[in-house]
Amino acid sequence: MSQNGGENMITYFIKHYDLLLTAFLEHLWIVFVTLLISLAFAAVLSYALLGSEKLTNVFVQIFGAIYSIPSLALFAMLIPICGLGNDTAIIVLCVYNQYLLLRNIMTGMQNVDKSYLEAGTGMGMSHWQLVTKVQVPLAMPSIVAGIRLAIISTTGIATIAATINAGGLGTILLSGLRTMNVYKIIWGTILSVIIALAADLILKWVEAKIGRKGM
Repeated sequence: MSQNGGENMITYFIKHYDLLLTAFLEHLWIVFVTLLISLAFAAVLSYALLGSEKLTNVFVQIFGAIYSIPSLALFAMLIPICGLGNDTAIIVLCVYNQYLLLRNIMTGMQNVDKSYLEAGTGMGMSHWQLVTKVQVPLAMPSIVAGIRLAIISTTGIATIAATINAGGLGTILLSGLRTMNVYKIIWGTILSVIIALAADLILKWVEAKIGRKGM
């Protein structure tokens, strides 16, 4: 891109920063709320499935099959029930995240060395204590990897949710595609990448902190 093109990019951002900032904050809100709900549901489901590897595989396969369905198709299926807007988008995104979160959480939990669990049981730990004080800390790298994938997936799919009036950076991208406005497309992409990169850096910092505590 030429120097003039670079100046135009900056000028466009300055002129339309309010529009871009609003879309960015809407997108951030969708990702944040989706992640909170997804993690809560995945945590409860994972705890319930800990005793059965077969049932775990069944649920992972079910969510895997759902994850393979195009997001527009799922949005369309829920519109008659939930209508247009954020609610429908967040429901679909939460369902998609279950595959990524459940698979990684259960993989990490099931791969914990059984000798640690036996030692915990010998110390008189309850099932809840074994899960929260032994399995979860040891499975944290796998859990964090699942969260990272969920954030990246949510950030990307949430742009498509603009087609059902969910707001976010997808509105900028779709508007840019309709009007062939390169600046909208580029800024929409850049801001989406910023969300994913920022989340990745935060998660790496958290993972490093947990790793140092475990040493």
